[in-house]
Amino acid sequence: MTQSVAIIGAGMVGLATAWHLQEHDIRVTVYERDHVGAGSSWGNAGWLTPALTAPLPEPAVLRYGVRAVVSPSSPVYVPLRPDPRLLRFLTGFARHSTERHWGRGMRAYAPMNRRALDAFDELTDNGVAATTRPADPFLAAFRTPDERAALVDELEHIQDAGQAVKYDLLTGPEARAIEPALSSAVGAVIRLHDQRYINPPAFVGELARAVVGRGGRIVEGASVSGVRPDNGGAYLTTREDVDGTNRYDAVVLANGAWIGRLARRFGVRQRVQAGRGYSFSVDGEHLPSTPVYFPAQRVACTPLHGPDGTRLRVAGMMEFRAPDAALDQRRIDAIVNAARPLLNGVDLDDRRDEWVGSRPCTADGLPLIGGTRAPGVYVAGGHGMWGIALGPLTGKLLAHQIATGVAPPELVAFDPLR
Repeated sequence: MTQSVAIIGAGMVGLATAWHLQEHDIRVTVYERDHVGAGSSWGNAGWLTPALTAPLPEPAVLRYGVRAVVSPSSPVYVPLRPDPRLLRFLTGFARHSTERHWGRGMRAYAPMNRRALDAFDELTDNGVAATTRPADPFLAAFRTPDERAALVDELEHIQDAGQAVKYDLLTGPEARAIEPALSSAVGAVIRLHDQRYINPPAFVGELARAVVGRGGRIVEGASVSGVRPDNGGAYLTTREDVDGTNRYDAVVLANGAWIGRLARRFGVRQRVQAGRGYSFSVDGEHLPSTPVYFPAQRVACTPLHGPDGTRLRVAGMMEFRAPDAALDQRRIDAIVNAARPLLNGVDLDDRRDEWVGSRPCTADGLPLIGGTRAPGVYVAGGHGMWGIALGPLTGKLLAHQIATGVAPPELVAFDPLR
């Protein structure tokens, strides 16, 4: 019987897993190499958008071409001299960027997306003192109707995969009547319904407080250097020896882009590659009052509400580099240059909190959730851009598997040993 579990990683996925394990009366200890929410959870756009949650490898990716992806200003960037492991990942990524693979992946995502928002409500209705906000409306903005056609086609394919999506098509003037922050360069818009958003650091922080308030432990500044299986459980060793060497009945690897360093020895062959995203916050006279997405530029804008007022988080880029590489100012500049013509009343030069974080991406675009070849060692990660949106449900389903020994049907497609 599982009585104690260690979780490596204090982001949304790891903390949600801890919270749901507590629902099964299991003791939890969360180890975090930095501080709570310091990874990709911190600078995320905070969108809870089931209508857009889909596999990252898609046919449109293949249209970028080599010249585009090696340009520092490209929304998708690859270094000129990638290492052999990155080349293998990119080859697999390209192989999965077909309609057939994308459709199969979307059918795996659809059951998760249908339950994703309810999983947030379960947390906030049961002691997590955070809020989700309705994205009323959620606007995806384009320069022209022709530019918009690609996302309309994708939404139709998402519906074909069994997921309900409600949306309207608006002209530029119709959209500006709703959101004056859109500039006159915007000529076509998709208005999505039934989506939400959060302030990611605030939500993750409250989730951590709830875990501790229910008796859990969070050990910050602890880089886990070793996981050694032992008779159905595992020993955990931290590099800084901040907590000694401890034995647990189970261990969950939820440390984002670093999962592979510990998971490979337990049979997980899917490479988890850092798909680095950049973000910053700005002020202005007329900030958007609701999330705005510029799909052609891959730029996301989210109003973040805090005790000191509201600022706009602007996020973008997919940069395939090492997770610990330094922030590249050229990527920030590229986001600014892409967003500036499309927004009014936003001071993109008054930037704070410039940030880069490593989204954990897999070549097939599907997360890794479930058991490994070592009894008692589990993986929860590889969600790409959707770790915030699917984190609470991932934690709920994996906690059920750990506590009962039965994998929920939603997790079959996400088997870490596939």
